[in-house]
Amino acid sequence: MKITFLGGVGTVTGSKYLIDAGSTRVLVDCGLFQGFKNLRLRNWEPLPVDPATIQAVVLTHAHLDHSGYLPLLVKNGFKGNVVCSEATRDLCDILLPDSGFLQEKDAEFANRHGFSKHKPALPLYTQRDARTALEHFRPFPFRRESKPVAGMKVRFLQAGHILGASIVEVECDGVKLVFSGDLGRYHDAIMVDPTPIERADYLIVESTYGDRRHDQEDPQDALADIVSRTIGRGGSVIVPAFAVGRAQSVMFHLMRLKSEGRIPADLPVFLDSPMAINASQVFCDHMKEHRLTAAQCHAACDVACYVREAEESKALDADPMPKIIISASGMATGGRVLHHLKHYAPDHRNTVLFTGFQAGGTRGAAMMGGAESVKIHGQSIPVKAEVANLQMLSAHADGDQILDWLGHFRAPPRLTFVTHGEPAASDALRRRIEEELNWPCRVPDYRDEASLQ
Repeated sequence: MKITFLGGVGTVTGSKYLIDAGSTRVLVDCGLFQGFKNLRLRNWEPLPVDPATIQAVVLTHAHLDHSGYLPLLVKNGFKGNVVCSEATRDLCDILLPDSGFLQEKDAEFANRHGFSKHKPALPLYTQRDARTALEHFRPFPFRRESKPVAGMKVRFLQAGHILGASIVEVECDGVKLVFSGDLGRYHDAIMVDPTPIERADYLIVESTYGDRRHDQEDPQDALADIVSRTIGRGGSVIVPAFAVGRAQSVMFHLMRLKSEGRIPADLPVFLDSPMAINASQVFCDHMKEHRLTAAQCHAACDVACYVREAEESKALDADPMPKIIISASGMATGGRVLHHLKHYAPDHRNTVLFTGFQAGGTRGAAMMGGAESVKIHGQSIPVKAEVANLQMLSAHADGDQILDWLGHFRAPPRLTFVTHGEPAASDALRRRIEEELNWPCRVPDYRDEASLQ
């Protein structure tokens, strides 16, 4: 048996891990590459393995860097089942068609305005492709054993990252592999703690924040300060937020701030993302996966006015009233938030407020790095607004929290693979695991193979 790393190494995107046991071939995660152009181009290259030979896909969670390649996998010949947790299935039902829709719209916009080098620009996949992929999903409850293919057992355990996010246990040929997926944080205001794991023969662990510690400042204090400062100078706050998880977290904190009188109760808040709106409903449908009561969940969702139609979205930019606009995507890589950034980023009165990790090569990373302008829809847009990041809202465990989670293992795995991190973060976590736990550890490269015996 061997594992091949087809993504999610050297980067936080494109997660794909191929388990090959001769007669059994299963892909764990099936994500899109995002960020730097050389990474995004991998989405257009043929997958190094024929999709028709993959018998099943196991998803750790719904974020597109873990699920967003599925429509293309199916389009190119995959015919097996996609197994995942129940909330992951519900969220993918929202995210994947939206991803296809945005890619169609981006291609259409590029063709209409002539800024693409490709004639014509084409989407990677369409809404129809995404809906076809969803027909392959087979969800399972947490902790219930599933058998996606003969000779393999899979179990999903709560990871605490977003709804449905799973630590995945895979047993095949007498070998137990554990995939951390994206680990959540301990004592989060909303999500549950990641499930402790006691044993694995091989461990694949994420390292997004493997080289740092999260800011310990109260996110509500930081958010209240930024909002008050911005509206005090007559500006608006634009929040590029991941539609699943982060948007709901921001709304929860805004609800608390309004109820406590720390920001004006009548300050307009708009959730301008049909995908985030639908995800908020899923949030309230899966009450056992987070810490909020039903009343808190509904109050958080009610703090914002929902903006579904494109014309309503455009009207927000025409209204000079100070406001908060929460809109996808979290790294400003696509979606409606780009139109808001074109309007609000050039004005020093406004604030662009990111809420977590910004992968290299994204507009979010450029703006956080102090870029004086960013390219949006072929135009160079000046960045004169204040740019801030509430990194303490990140849904990823930091280096210390990952080590805390690893501390529950009763014995070292035979080998631990450190993945899903940029090079410095992955290497920092590798060193800590080797030095503090004395475990054998490795940081794989793209397309590396490893024997599992």
